Amino acid sequence: MRRLFWLGIGLAVGVLVVRKATRTAQAYTPAGIASGLSESAGGLVESVRGFVEDVRAGMAEREQEIHEAFARGEAYDDQFAELREDPRIGDREIFPEEHQR
Repeated sequence: MRRLFWLGIGLAVGVLVVRKATRTAQAYTPAGIASGLSESAGGLVESVRGFVEDVRAGMAEREQEIHEAFARGEAYDDQFAELREDPRIGDREIFPEEHQR
């Protein structure tokens, strides 16, 4: 009985090792490499798609805030208005004259 138990354990471990080795070997075949690359590319495309959707949602939200402020007759909250109105800060300091047209 004891020998039969250890024979079963040995067979189970052998099957697991062979299956793992087969999967690893298949991953290094041309078909396995192509499959891995397509999965990686698919994940990259999904990440970029999610980023673009987030940016579009943020743009739509900000545009809605601007429209609501305009409808109420409020001035648009421009973060950079003070900088543009400051005579010391201008295009000449940012872009030297040789780069201006």
